[in-house]
Amino acid sequence: MSTACTSGAKALLAARRLLELDLCDVALAGGVDTLCRLTVCGFTALESAAPERCNPMSRNRRGTNIGEGAALFILGREPAPIALVGAGESADAYHLSAPDPAGTAPEAAMRQALAEAGAAPRDIRYVNLHATATQKNDEMESRVMARLFPGETPMSGTKPLTGHALGAAGALEAAFCWLALTGDGALPPHVWDGEADPALPKINLVASGARLQSGSGRLVMSNSYAFGGSNASLLFSD
Repeated sequence: MSTACTSGAKALLAARRLLELDLCDVALAGGVDTLCRLTVCGFTALESAAPERCNPMSRNRRGTNIGEGAALFILGREPAPIALVGAGESADAYHLSAPDPAGTAPEAAMRQALAEAGAAPRDIRYVNLHATATQKNDEMESRVMARLFPGETPMSGTKPLTGHALGAAGALEAAFCWLALTGDGALPPHVWDGEADPALPKINLVASGARLQSGSGRLVMSNSYAFGGSNASLLFSD
């Protein structure tokens, strides 16, 4: 599975389709990516890499940090504490490396995931943002999130914690959602300088120490966007 920054998320979707088609009983799926000079130089050439810790949604954002990592999940048909209850995919092919400013296709992927789960935007208790800390991605994403979700919906970008792990990013960020649902409810904080960009609509960025509301049947979402206009949205529930 090679769709740039959505690869890890799309691997989970591919595994789920194999299960639904009864082509396998259990699947091991996720993403792995390693740090290499080619990637670092490529993002630097695109003026999309920051020399310091990335600063998503800030007026001072200067680009992302390239990271490496791995996250793998076991998927099956048997009941489990966490379920992948909805998913959406879309492609806009707007530009080789820049997102469509209108964010129509990312919104379509999220709406598809919500519809599949029989949920509304107000039902989502947390969203893991793609949040690369690049100028164009954060602008597009913040506008789409403010358009689709209530203002109080907690959201955070976790790339300041892990770097942008590219092919593994979708799986790593799904793992943050899994941890929020299975642990003590701690949400991954949105690490930034706190200086909001006045040009972006306000969204509820998670502060350190924030927790997921208690209960069961909680829904959390993870979104990934990739070069070439590939988009994926995953919806998990306990």
